[in-house]
Amino acid sequence: MPRYLIVHPRDQKRDDVLVEGENLELFFTAGWAVLSDANGICLAIPSGQGASIQRVDVQEPAPQEE
Repeated sequence: MPRYLIVHPRDQKRDDVLVEGENLELFFTAGWAVLSDANGICLAIPSGQGASIQRVDVQEPAPQEE
């Protein structure tokens, strides 16, 4: 399941946001970063806001050898 962490600049005093979901996609259009899924747009962030977006997938642990 894709997960994206949105981190805002410290001077904006906004909380960081973790967005996750099935079929979640990130794309960029006309100065906006847009997260959408099968139901439509989930979140749109203007590029001038200075937020950074990081994909943070959960990795499955490696199988243990016996």
